[in-house]
Parts: sequence; C-alpha cells; structure tokens
Amino acid sequence: MNSKIHQGESHSHNPKKPLKFVIEGKEYETYDQFKTGAELKQLAGIPLDTELFLSISKPYQDELIENEKQVNLARPETEYFFVKKKLQFSINGKSFTWYKQYIRGSQIRGLGNISAEDDIFLDIKEGWQDDQILDDEVVDLARPGKEKFFSKPRPTELTIIVNARPHIWKEANISFEQLVALAFGSYDNNPNKGYTVTYSRGWEPKPEGTMVKGSIVRVKNKMIFDVSATDKS
Repeated sequence: MNSKIHQGESHSHNPKKPLKFVIEGKEYETYDQFKTGAELKQLAGIPLDTELFLSISKPYQDELIENEKQVNLARPETEYFFVKKKLQFSINGKSFTWYKQYIRGSQIRGLGNISAEDDIFLDIKEGWQDDQILDDEVVDLARPGKEKFFSKPRPTELTIIVNARPHIWKEANISFEQLVALAFGSYDNNPNKGYTVTYSRGWEPKPEGTMVKGSIVRVKNKMIFDVSATDKS
C-alpha cells in the first residue's frame, strides 16, 4: 500500500485566504493577486481621471497608480490607496466626497435622494439669501469652506412683480402673452399692437433680459417684469 502523499494535495482542502486592502479608509477583499489602478477605482466609485496613490512609508513618496498599472496585493502588509484631491460637502446634513471640482444640481439631487418636488439650496452665510441650485446648474466645490446643500418643498405659489404690482403665480414658468394679460387685462393679437417685456431678478445665468412673442421664462419669487404697449397704427 502506497501511503505517499503527493505534494500540493493538501492545498485543495485549505483554500487561499482573501487578500485585504483599503481604499479611502474602506476595507476590501479579493482573491485576485493583481488589480489594475482602473479596477481599484471602479471598486471604490472613483472616476478614472482621478489620481490614485498607494501609501508608502516615510520618508519615501507615495506611489501614483496609473489606470493600467498592475498592483500586487499579496505583499505582506495591507496596501492603503487614497486620493489626494477630493472635496467634501453635505446634503441635508449627510457628508459626501466628490472627486471633481464641479457638480451639477441633478447630481446633488441624485446623491441626496431628493424628490423632484423639492428645491435644492446652497447654504449662504446668515443674513444673506440662500442660493437655489437648479438641476442643470453647475456648482464649483473648490471654493473655500465646505459647501452645505439642503432641500425643502417647492412652494405652490410665488409672488411676481408686474409693472410695480405684485401678483400671485402658481406655475413654474410664465409666457410673454401671460405677462401682457397680467399687465393690461388681456393680450391683443392685433398686428398693429406691439408689446415690450423685460425682466430682472431672474435665474442665473441670465437674471435679466427681454422677452419676445411666444417665449417663456422660469419664474423666481419676487421676480420683476416691466410690460409696455405700443400702437403701430
């Protein structure tokens, strides 16, 4: 009877332990000995165009891990990966990390799980009006300080000022023709009748301007409109 044990047989009963590594303070496990920089970024939700570093003991410099570079995760010590350039902000009191300088209102809405029925604001110093952020608006997160965003239910009605008189308005937009009707009681479609509509205190990036027949503009609380009529006959 041959009792000889073939070398390596015992390995099938003792599977390899997963390799542990850390990205941005969060621990991960893998059975892959090698991972590329791109794979590490995808695991941690870091954009591919963001620089990722491997922590190296001082006095040596941390190692920049390019997307295509293969990293050996089976070395004796746990590998720590991190991003040097990242920006912190909060949404309704919850902290987030962002790896780009800019963020869109729609991305803030998605990250914060904010309903389409709610408005988003950037918290401005006390005594000043908070800055409302529209979905297509871009915010620079690299300004000094940590940006604080918050949401609140969209008001069902706004006040607009037409020819120095306040009017309650319940729609998101208002048209050239509706403004003329508010100013003069009705809109006269007679080709000899002309109207001029200007506005101010509106939304960025164009808070003031001129409207033409058939155009609409997004309404903002206390937005000012001036409407005048001319008779061409």
